[in-house]
Amino acid sequence: MTSSIDRRAALGLMSLPLLTLTPLRAMAQDRDPRTGDFVLGNEDAAVTVIEYASLTCPHCAGFHIQTWPEFKKNYVDTGKVRFIMREVYFDYAGLYASMVSRCAGSQGFYPLVDQYLKQQDQWSRAPQNQIEGEIRKIGRINGLSDAAMDQCLTDQDFAQTLVSDYQNNVAADAVEATPTFIINGNKYSGNMTYPEFSALVDQKIEEAGS
Repeated sequence: MTSSIDRRAALGLMSLPLLTLTPLRAMAQDRDPRTGDFVLGNEDAAVTVIEYASLTCPHCAGFHIQTWPEFKKNYVDTGKVRFIMREVYFDYAGLYASMVSRCAGSQGFYPLVDQYLKQQDQWSRAPQNQIEGEIRKIGRINGLSDAAMDQCLTDQDFAQTLVSDYQNNVAADAVEATPTFIINGNKYSGNMTYPEFSALVDQKIEEAGS
């Protein structure tokens, strides 16, 4: 199953007053190192998997709890797959969790994302006035200081860039729901089981080797 971007985004970031949702200008030389793609695994792998996911999407959490650990062990950690997660923002909670994860740097990003997805029920469904505190609690447990999180969460330029990247990426790849996977350029959607997902990736590995 998937979460629809069109339905939920209309209720979330598309109408946020604090962010100016305009296309990101090309300023590669000045780009914030906290933004852009964080690559996990072998840069030279024959297969690249790009996952579009929201940290507040239950179907994305299901994939990361049920499928991701075994997939990471057998494909990413072994060098068969180059993996990239691109965040989709439905709401402030997902944006804040993403900002904290990215403030942990390229080495800390995926471990924090993993924690936010695995603990999604606890923090994303907390009372509205407690969600930020729950997000910060997970960041603190994973080594981020309150000062570092304060700096990240009050950085409007950083938030603007992340939202612009989200808009540009989902438009470029015609992503309409989460989770969506781009596997060597081909698009697949839904929370797939490990056998289903590994079969798709095995096919791409075989095609790349032929």
